[in-house]
Amino acid sequence: MTAQKEDPSKPSVGGVYERVLALTFDLISRNSITPDDNGCQTLIAKRLAALGFSIETLNAGPVQNLWAVRQGQGAHLMFAGHTDVVPTGPIDLWQSDPFVPTIRNHKLYGRGAADMKSSLAAMVVSVEECVRKNPPRGTLSFLITSDEEGDAIQGTRHVVDTLAKRGIKPDYCIVGEPSSSILVGDVVRCGRRGSLNATLTVMGKQGHVAYPQDADNPIHRALAGLQELSNKQWDQGNEYYPPTSFQISNITSGTGATNVIPGELSVKFNFRFSSQLSAQDIQTTVAQILDEQKLTYQLEWQLSGNPFLTRKGKLTDVVCSAIEQVSGVTPELSTSGGTSDGRFICPWTQPGSGAVELVELGPTNATIHKIDECIGLDELEPLTAIYQHIIEDLL
Repeated sequence: MTAQKEDPSKPSVGGVYERVLALTFDLISRNSITPDDNGCQTLIAKRLAALGFSIETLNAGPVQNLWAVRQGQGAHLMFAGHTDVVPTGPIDLWQSDPFVPTIRNHKLYGRGAADMKSSLAAMVVSVEECVRKNPPRGTLSFLITSDEEGDAIQGTRHVVDTLAKRGIKPDYCIVGEPSSSILVGDVVRCGRRGSLNATLTVMGKQGHVAYPQDADNPIHRALAGLQELSNKQWDQGNEYYPPTSFQISNITSGTGATNVIPGELSVKFNFRFSSQLSAQDIQTTVAQILDEQKLTYQLEWQLSGNPFLTRKGKLTDVVCSAIEQVSGVTPELSTSGGTSDGRFICPWTQPGSGAVELVELGPTNATIHKIDECIGLDELEPLTAIYQHIIEDLL
């Protein structure tokens, strides 16, 4: 298909490129803002059922979850991803309707183009190619949710718990998150840092600024402790992870008046932590620092996810080889970036089962969550070919 200046029409279906593009068009056309799937999983399920996959919905609350499996003998490779997208932001700032897939300047525009409907399309078409031309001996499966961009409670986490109770566990997993930087496959996520959130409430005594002796300013009291938390070297990182970071994201206090000493201070902060520390290590150290300042405080913690890591081994070898064959680049194995549903899949939850070998591999991520999200048309076919190589080499 020749890219036009602006063409929101659905492409014709022919070869691999045209089929991936057509399916990506269909998925983008469905307004699937978290947690709404809006028919995306039904579309994918129909394609997979035609290939002999058993289809099951494992919905929870408003979240739709698709579990599809084609049983075989030997190793089990699972593709994982999400059909939900983040809100568009002001639509009038988009050059074209975010839910009308549009080609401009050799790029495909639309919400979810990069994160991650093009990956889902490439996964489906790669499996179609393998099943029809060289059927894999092993097991292939798909775990797709509509709750990755939201609370992530009733999505992948729920499905993993359900499958683990049935004794089901994949050997390998490819998550289609947009991992690449400049060229498809130049960066592969082999893990992610942990994410630990906290809300600190420091109590003081409200009063008039002219009579500080009759009040207790919680802002003043908290400054030294917050400074120590900010300056602390939490660890040095390691071969796979950068050092743990601490960042204050919100500070709230006061009545809005300039002549009132506040009675309470609220501070929200986040740790992105490496495998050198546990969440409990961090919580203990924070409490010690705050206690040394003799503060009256409350501290609420919320663990978004622990660090997870796939060390160099069979999966990373196969993935790197596939990328080198297709794209001609040697990928960087990285743990940078935010969180993903890999934090629920890699650890799995089946007692004694061990971790799932998992990597995140998808298109370039320069425009994800932004106005005018897009993907280069020249990324679709290589990504599909890489997935196909991985299937053939593992199964």
